[in-house]
Amino acid sequence: MQAENISGKILSLMEENPEITVTAISEKLSISEDKVEEILKSMSDTRQKVLIVDDEMDALISLKVALEAEGYNVAEAKDGHEAIDKVHSELPDAILLDLMIPGIDGFEVCRQLKSDDMYRHIPVIMLTARGEIDDKVEGIELGADDYVTKPFNLKELKARVKMVLRRQDV
Repeated sequence: MQAENISGKILSLMEENPEITVTAISEKLSISEDKVEEILKSMSDTRQKVLIVDDEMDALISLKVALEAEGYNVAEAKDGHEAIDKVHSELPDAILLDLMIPGIDGFEVCRQLKSDDMYRHIPVIMLTARGEIDDKVEGIELGADDYVTKPFNLKELKARVKMVLRRQDV
């Protein structure tokens, strides 16, 4: 069962029977109780969600810690295919997207998201060591909302995340 459909199926079961248990949902959908609880928890979290897509664990962890300290709910992906899957299942409010990732690169991830009516509204901040003007122009033309080169200033990056999320709320 695809991840993006699980949340909807859980909601349908809960609407049909408000007293349904996690165990009953697990049995009906043939998924583990832990997975049901994880999905229910994520559905009830009202914090803004940021998806970080980076294959460098040091960068991923430091960004995750910094953004969680700011009160964001943070999801992570380590390659392009996982990024697309996470966007479908997590519906983030913003995406920090490295360009040089395994699978499909950040440019292609951005292209796919911005060409899909369901996800084009999600702000994308490209975060990469590739600082050439042509790379920046390509990212912006694909629909990226911002482009930050590594190494970056964490305080500035947090301000940029806040800015794109504020723009989205308007």
